[in-house]
Amino acid sequence: MTPRRWIGALLLTVLVGGCAPTRAPTDQVTITFHFSHFTPDRVTVPAGVPVSFTLENDDPIAHEWIVGPPALHQVHRTGTEAWHAGRPNEVSLAPFSTRATTVVFDQLGEIDYICHLPGHEEYGMKGTVTVVPNDGRFATR
Repeated sequence: MTPRRWIGALLLTVLVGGCAPTRAPTDQVTITFHFSHFTPDRVTVPAGVPVSFTLENDDPIAHEWIVGPPALHQVHRTGTEAWHAGRPNEVSLAPFSTRATTVVFDQLGEIDYICHLPGHEEYGMKGTVTVVPNDGRFATR
């Protein structure tokens, strides 16, 4: 392969590989907690639809999954609650446990999910839900 073709092939690979495919919205999401990170760290869901989240903590330490607007995250950064129960958008998980929750997102746009246990957010334990219009494939509540 000539240097010019090699460079062209390399550029094409970088350009195509760097373009993340658009994720189709889903109403069933599994998020795994491993090495104090969320996988996936980006999900796309339809607006106005009950979205079922399965949260799997594969770490030997507790974590939490808080999804909501910036004001909610600011409150949780002060550590006002040691354990979360009873609210679908605020879930605590013991080590090596799984929990299910259902959340409806009414506002279009991006909303963060974060673990606010000491140091976890700074370490990178955060993700984003992108809420898009319901294209009619999903039943609304």
